[in-house]
Amino acid sequence: MGAAWRDMRGRKTNLKNVKEMVKGVRALGMEACVTLGMIDAEQAKELKGAGLTAYNHNVDTSREHYPNVITTRTYDERLATIENVRDAGINVCSGGILGLGEEAKDHVGLIFTVATMPSHPESFPVNALVPIKGTPLGDSEPIPFDAIVRTIATARLVLPKTIIRLAAGRITMSEEKQMLCFMSGANAIFTGEKMLTTDCNDWDEDKEMFNRWGLQPMAAKEDESETSKQGSWESLKSEASATRTMA
Repeated sequence: MGAAWRDMRGRKTNLKNVKEMVKGVRALGMEACVTLGMIDAEQAKELKGAGLTAYNHNVDTSREHYPNVITTRTYDERLATIENVRDAGINVCSGGILGLGEEAKDHVGLIFTVATMPSHPESFPVNALVPIKGTPLGDSEPIPFDAIVRTIATARLVLPKTIIRLAAGRITMSEEKQMLCFMSGANAIFTGEKMLTTDCNDWDEDKEMFNRWGLQPMAAKEDESETSKQGSWESLKSEASATRTMA
């Protein structure tokens, strides 16, 4: 669940509402992840108390390239939010966006930032910029596919236990390219009707693709009653539907 906020300052009612949503999702037996912008230590503790499983706060790119793209918050402010989340005992979801006008060395810088955190994030989303007309990067050229694969492969080497998620931009990839990403080290996706403001791959389409390649979904990490690490497509689809309804 996400909100287009810079931070949570002065948003007591919003935070209260988010906590109720988190409790509702957890009552369904699902994990819950939110992205709400910058949060302080006390807000992180409140979200943990509500049962939040994970918090997404991307670092987006390397420290060196960051000021060329983002001015609404500093790199260190992003890292401070991630530290608050980690200290509260919430899983960290933090990755980047490829195609922001960066160079190959910035992909290395992005991975370096994440790999040298006190603890590796549980989830590392890899986004490919989806240019939107009228925005500052609306006329950007698509990131070369080999840059995506190289980033995934490198991240897998230095983040061995982290879930690497194919995120925004996946809808532009052919099935063969998506599978190459998985062979390179990716092991999760975002699926459903929308990825924030852009189109995302359809659930049934993803299910059929993974079935063709013999890939099975993992069960939720928190479900200690599971004797197998594999979940079922049916249960995951019902959970995804419930999450979209709650959001």
